Amino acid sequence: MARMIQCVVLGREAEGLERAPWPGELGQRILASVSKQGWQRWLARQTMLINEYRLVAIEPEARKFLAAEMEKFLFGGGEAGAD
Repeated sequence: MARMIQCVVLGREAEGLERAPWPGELGQRILASVSKQGWQRWLARQTMLINEYRLVAIEPEARKFLAAEMEKFLFGGGEAGAD
């Protein structure tokens, strides 16, 4: 049976992730409060940011930017950080 959580992105109960998609405390927070569908929404947003800003995801500054945007998107009201 799927693990159900109250998703902060969707604002409703949905199927939770199977494992933390990010290391550390933030990963555990994501695991506890972001659903599979909510995480997929973030991945789509991340792809848009990478393309829009022409980021190279392996560069430290790009990773730092994406991590900050991820936290805003997931825990700051869904589309937070949209320019």
